[in-house]
Amino acid sequence: MFKIIEKKQLSENVFFMRVEAPEIARNRKAGQFVIIQVEAEFGERIPLTIADANAEEGWIALAFQPVGASTFKLSQMNVGDSLPTVLGPLGNPSKIEKYDNPVMIVGGGFGVAPCYPIVKAHKAIGNKVIMVIAARTKDLIIMEDEMREAADELIIMTDDGSAGRQGVSTIPVKEACESQCPPAEVIAIGPPIMMKFCAATTKPYNVKTTVSLNTIMIDGTGMCGGCRATVGGKTKFVCVDGPEFDAHEVDWDNMMMRMKSFKEREQEDNHKCRMQAEADKLAK
Repeated sequence: MFKIIEKKQLSENVFFMRVEAPEIARNRKAGQFVIIQVEAEFGERIPLTIADANAEEGWIALAFQPVGASTFKLSQMNVGDSLPTVLGPLGNPSKIEKYDNPVMIVGGGFGVAPCYPIVKAHKAIGNKVIMVIAARTKDLIIMEDEMREAADELIIMTDDGSAGRQGVSTIPVKEACESQCPPAEVIAIGPPIMMKFCAATTKPYNVKTTVSLNTIMIDGTGMCGGCRATVGGKTKFVCVDGPEFDAHEVDWDNMMMRMKSFKEREQEDNHKCRMQAEADKLAK
């Protein structure tokens, strides 16, 4: 069993948990993920990127949005509760290389959380890191203090201008690409549409661009094929071949179409769980 030792809400719809998982904490690397189950038997397998870890204290951190039934149930768990299954670390670690020019890391929405260990990994080998946090509004910004401390420079972009600069994430990316010291690599993690446009922005400048694909995963071992994506004209399985890929080779339209496959069912199950939770509260 994997005990929850901290739970907090980072924004209206993003939760953060620290979970006891000493073996995973000792072996994980930046960019990897875990598969968790909220219920022991027949529980849905949920892939969550490791947002932080401490090998000495034996915990990993997870950030998630309650978009479906299982993630909603996870959001209802509290400190002291235990998860029956946490499997990992899975996926290939981020490729952390030493560069002369800076690394620009772009996090959109709750995609900021999995950027955190990547920022720290680049800083650990001496790279200059420019972090971009993009959100619709200031209330949806997460991990600002952590990123301000970890990165060399922090840029905040909001659609409505309520925090930082008004505009989308591609504005500072384009500015950086056109500067006298363009980034050696841009790493983008967030909504597919954001990652797609980051890739389109960097391509004319021939700037290496890496994305972490949050597609549908089920078993996390490559056996089910649910997370397949087309990269460079070839079929890849995100859980075993990724989760990070060359952004300029991803078939974004195909990926986004596939991600809609279970959206309606996901929202329906989430609604049912919320209604049941409200009914249970009233019954008490």
